[in-house]
Amino acid sequence: MKKRKIYEGKILGLSVYDGKIEGRKVKREIIEHRGAAAMLAFDEEKKVILVKQHRFPHGYILEIPAGTLEKREESVKCAFRELEEETGYRAKKMIPLITYYPSIGYNTEVIHCFIASGLKKIADLKLDDDEILSVVKMDLKKLLKLIKTGKIQDSKTICAVLTYAAKKKLY
Repeated sequence: MKKRKIYEGKILGLSVYDGKIEGRKVKREIIEHRGAAAMLAFDEEKKVILVKQHRFPHGYILEIPAGTLEKREESVKCAFRELEEETGYRAKKMIPLITYYPSIGYNTEVIHCFIASGLKKIADLKLDDDEILSVVKMDLKKLLKLIKTGKIQDSKTICAVLTYAAKKKLY
């Protein structure tokens, strides 16, 4: 496949690929993204730590903490870093939960979801200038209800929570 870079931004790029697949001439427009890490984190009272974040153009979204991998950063290191930056909590351990492609047809982004354990509040939030968010804590059962009723629409939150619930046989 021949690749032609159309755009390169802070967190993603856009390329056009021309080539052949099974003898057929194809053209694909692909969003290129380094990937992200997301954390399903429980505090000492077994409440899920969420962030209520402004996501233009959708407004405020309730979601699990997450962030884009830095260049050549391992997903688990990103998970530890982003949890601390977005919530002020440090985790002792990150256990892999699920890895998935949120938009497999046109996007290289892969999201690595972890379960964060051994949390300790150590600092205030360390947000980027363009991040607008607050921390929200919620019972897992209430969070599952919000997913089932369509009030949570963020894919990483849905995938992480439902995978966790299925593994624990809660759903």
